[in-house]
Amino acid sequence: MADQTVNFNGRSFAGVVNEVKDELKEFLQTRIIMLKAELGEKMRTLKTALPMLITAAIFLGTAFLMLTLCLVGLVSVAFYGDPFRWFYSFIIVGVLYSIMGGMAAVFGLKELRAQGIMPKKTIKVLKEDQIWLQQEARTQV
Repeated sequence: MADQTVNFNGRSFAGVVNEVKDELKEFLQTRIIMLKAELGEKMRTLKTALPMLITAAIFLGTAFLMLTLCLVGLVSVAFYGDPFRWFYSFIIVGVLYSIMGGMAAVFGLKELRAQGIMPKKTIKVLKEDQIWLQQEARTQV
């Protein structure tokens, strides 16, 4: 045991450890670059779409209020002569909108759960890397 180094195909243990460390560092850097690129792409898309979405929300909000007032006026005709006709009309329209909003929320949440907002490509590659590393570890043992 005079020689403290162990040969691994002509390399010392320290050399193998340094090689593994360098490969791991390169592997992690590659994955981080990939994640940053994917998130950057999502942010550029968001920056492009956001002004148009805000404009659309303003116009659609105004149209929604106008159509709601028309609908309330139309429903109030059904209660002509009743002193509470506007109250009834607003309650009926409010309940109708609550039902429609609840249904939209359920479908939206279901879609978010199904699609998610995580960077899918990066996660897929990392899972594939994990499987590959596990297989490599098994073959090395």
